Amino acid sequence: MKAEDIEDIYELTPVQKGMLFHSLYERESSLYFFHVPIGLRGNLNIKAFEEAWQKIVDRHAIWRTGFYWEDIDNPLQVVYKNVKISLNQYDWRGIGKVEQEERLKSFYDSDRKLYFNFSRPCLARLTLIRLADDYYEFVWSFHHIITDGWSSAIILDEWLQIYEALCEGKEIRFSSNRPFRDYIDWLQEQDLEKTETFWRQQLAGTKAPTPLIYIENKQLILTKQRYEQEKYKLSKERTKELLSFIAKNRLTLAALINGIWSILISRYTCRRSIVYGCTVTGRPVDLAEVDSMVGIFINTLPMNLKLNTEQDLLSWLQSIQTKLAELRHYEYTSLTQIQGWSEVPRDLPLFETYVVVENVPSGQSGLGWKGNLEIITDKGEYFRTNYPLNLVIYPGLEIIVAISYDCRRFDIATISGIITDFKVVLECIIANPFVKIKDLSFSTARQQEISKYLEKEAVLFD
Repeated sequence: MKAEDIEDIYELTPVQKGMLFHSLYERESSLYFFHVPIGLRGNLNIKAFEEAWQKIVDRHAIWRTGFYWEDIDNPLQVVYKNVKISLNQYDWRGIGKVEQEERLKSFYDSDRKLYFNFSRPCLARLTLIRLADDYYEFVWSFHHIITDGWSSAIILDEWLQIYEALCEGKEIRFSSNRPFRDYIDWLQEQDLEKTETFWRQQLAGTKAPTPLIYIENKQLILTKQRYEQEKYKLSKERTKELLSFIAKNRLTLAALINGIWSILISRYTCRRSIVYGCTVTGRPVDLAEVDSMVGIFINTLPMNLKLNTEQDLLSWLQSIQTKLAELRHYEYTSLTQIQGWSEVPRDLPLFETYVVVENVPSGQSGLGWKGNLEIITDKGEYFRTNYPLNLVIYPGLEIIVAISYDCRRFDIATISGIITDFKVVLECIIANPFVKIKDLSFSTARQQEISKYLEKEAVLFD
């Protein structure tokens, strides 16, 4: 590392510190690894394609950032002036579709296992696989420590604009983004004492994570950690109905999804008082131009709730929305700090399940056409965290509901049952939002077991 090659040096955010620690601790895992597959149909200009990505790296400091932690008390991120990103290319046009699918699956599996060298930017890989004369599979792999969903949408949108301009021989000029460094400076100005008071009050009385024992499969014998993901897609008509319901009742999609998940977790754990994780955008409302900044802002916070089963669904969703609004003022706090202020022992997690409602800035979309090239970005994505059960919502014309899970603790039948239960609550909310929580009925076998248990005990545990 030479001084003349460096543009800037500053501390990590609390979230970045946590990601770095866990990733180094579990080097053999694909923790906090993302890969986003994007279909490209049409006449692709590969030279412009690669050059556009290089311009993205040149434009955004976080993509030229390395991380250093050895022999220093606090890790640092170092921004380099020049970083070259390369494009890996494969041509599989000469093989059949079945073998292509097998090779793609093998590629994705091996790509997840490739370790990122944190001290050597860029912490992203670009792979272009040609499957037909007019179709490519582009795989964008990166570590979560450099970007989140919001920033990724900005990057993808900018890349498409640059690519189109290069193909047409035009010059494109973007307004300057506020640097990620400004967010680091903003964090250091926050009142930590006030933040600590808030989280101590939020988690008062919570001494352990909410157990998922009622939905775990004790017969599983898998010893090696493996994560899988199950998805289902709402139709365009159902998505429209859902969004209409949200708008009519002045709710957010995040409030609705958290409301559903909290009801399910309460049922699955036989408890009224529950704690689960809620992922937030983490972009401070009082930091100017934060919406256009590129970096890692997203954070996961504990949602500590106590259900009143006499409450109707709509009023429960409204209370969730109020809770989320309260958290916005302190959503920059790292989970490590929060746990240190809680009564939960350090050797236990604060929670074992969390919710993500993917959020992208208004107007940012990679779906559609750019010139003579069709961009297909609804192919899903892979992600991996260290929590055993996670719900992820991908907004769009057809909302996608995904559940990722640790195969050592849950089987496919259980996960399918959870998806069915999610549908049941969602349908009920749209059809009759004034139904009381206690009157919700479920049809899955595991829910029937839980219902019998609750009838026997006559009350949910507090």
